[in-house]
Amino acid sequence: MTTSHILEMSDIAKSFGKIPVLKRVSFNLRRGEIHALMGGNGAGKSTLMKILTGVYNRDGGSVRIEGAEVELHDTAAAERAGVAMIFQEFSLIPTLTVAQNIFLKHEPRLPGTPFINNAEMVRRSRDLLHKLGVDIDPEAPVGSLSVGYMQIVEIAKALSKQARILVMDEPTSSLSEAETEALFALVRRLRDDGLSVVYISHRMAEILELCDRVTVMRDGQTVLTEDCAAMSVEHIVDAMLGAGNTASFTWHDRGELPDAEPILRVRNLKLDTRIQDVSFDIRPGEIVGLAGLMGSGRSEIAETIFGRQSPVSGTIEFDGKPLRGQADAIARGVALVPEDRRKMGLVLDHSVRDNIVLPNLDRFSRHLFMRDGAAMTTVNATIRDLGIKTDGPEKLARLLSGGNQQKIVIGKWLARNPRLLILDEPTIGVDVGAKSEIVETVRAMADRGMAVLVISSELEEIMAISDRILVLHGGRIVQQMNRRDVATEEELHHAIQGHRIHASDARHA
Repeated sequence: MTTSHILEMSDIAKSFGKIPVLKRVSFNLRRGEIHALMGGNGAGKSTLMKILTGVYNRDGGSVRIEGAEVELHDTAAAERAGVAMIFQEFSLIPTLTVAQNIFLKHEPRLPGTPFINNAEMVRRSRDLLHKLGVDIDPEAPVGSLSVGYMQIVEIAKALSKQARILVMDEPTSSLSEAETEALFALVRRLRDDGLSVVYISHRMAEILELCDRVTVMRDGQTVLTEDCAAMSVEHIVDAMLGAGNTASFTWHDRGELPDAEPILRVRNLKLDTRIQDVSFDIRPGEIVGLAGLMGSGRSEIAETIFGRQSPVSGTIEFDGKPLRGQADAIARGVALVPEDRRKMGLVLDHSVRDNIVLPNLDRFSRHLFMRDGAAMTTVNATIRDLGIKTDGPEKLARLLSGGNQQKIVIGKWLARNPRLLILDEPTIGVDVGAKSEIVETVRAMADRGMAVLVISSELEEIMAISDRILVLHGGRIVQQMNRRDVATEEELHHAIQGHRIHASDARHA
């Protein structure tokens, strides 16, 4: 019997202990289709894909590939069935070459020997990369490649295993705009060649631009499957959150802020060839958005304020006095939520409790002894106030969803009651519900007098959260805008690209 579906997952059930995570979920994928899979934190989409890729075994239901029922007991079985997954955190080894990464664990051998046929491996890799339309040297170390090229090497690695179904998890989270466009063109070309793609992303606009269909999961169930052409962002959000439970990502005018002295003054900051002369101020209770192109040096500015990098020249004053390194910044009330939460914001193999307590040891220790009661009071309050979904404070951070991991990173710093909170891409890889919660948390902190600097590649986010927007271009702050004067995202986009909007001249904030 022939079917238009390459993949049919029917009545899939999965529980962990007594907690049902998947409740008779059905999902299908057509041949030569890009199918978006969406849902909030805890919706079950990751568990469903881990069943497909052999990481978890299902408790009930069936999986059919090309019409035949398959048992995916482990990842090797999934690979044999033609299923491959590209995770948000790459599986590449930077010190190995492109070819070695592509054929890792299934290298071609010299005839009649156990020895690797390097020439054949390089030849096959070159053919694969040529098929993908890129000019990457198969003998180059992967560590020398851009993030965009690393993503393509991951795709080549999957195709080298004869994958027919490719699962992509947040593939554009670390890509520039140009790299994203190139990836979209490649994925469309692979679709047209017959590859079937399951595309997981929290970015609504790219789902509607790239994908053919979308399936939305909520509370362990499938609640919607529809052609993307018939959908809007509002329809998808409604399906993700449920009727009557909306996530507001609209801007709220917080009115005129008190005319206080700036708590942060940055003057003539020079870091490298990208940051030549940056100056701006932030006042207590103000949310300032820093907008600029990917790679423009936004993160480096944040890390320099926090003391992780040293400027070539210029000054950074906090509360009227120079900041002198990271320890001084933390002691005086500066906090940084970094762009890469998994590498720089969390100790993934430690518990929720440990991650919240770690930057607050000076508060919870006395004469080398921990004040466990005080620590647990803060940990439990952080979990409650930020709505961190966890079985308990002892659960390992790596087992939580991206949105809940981000809440831990934010919460551990809020526990110190900082006076300046720097957020670098605070909602990257986070679902729409968690995004809204994070935005509301930041607004509440600013209402209490905390100064906030937000860096984001998502213009919707900058527009939703900022009182004032600084535009970084050509190594300088070329424009500052009161948020109420910016009518559309398109205006901000043009400003970031270097096109002036309004009549105001560039000036220091």
